[in-house]
Amino acid sequence: MELENQFKYLVGGYFGVSLMDEYSLKEYVLKDIEIYIKDFIKTNPIDNFNYLESANFIKENVSDKTKLQDALIVLNKINGSMDLIFLIKDRLKEFF
Repeated sequence: MELENQFKYLVGGYFGVSLMDEYSLKEYVLKDIEIYIKDFIKTNPIDNFNYLESANFIKENVSDKTKLQDALIVLNKINGSMDLIFLIKDRLKEFF
């Protein structure tokens, strides 16, 4: 997988978790994802890639369904809370 796509999954996952207002520990998970993204950027620099522009595009243009799906991928990578994973899966059922 290309580094740009990995970055997009991470950012989409961040915004997917941010949609989960019913999860009381959301802020802690968002902080963990933020740290993971910063480490990813530091260890995998991408030449001629505008991280901020890409993140803003994802925030504004990617569907909530896709963001939630990305969140499941990211939570798996960071060993996220199973409670949150189940909440996201339940929310995704609304789209099908």
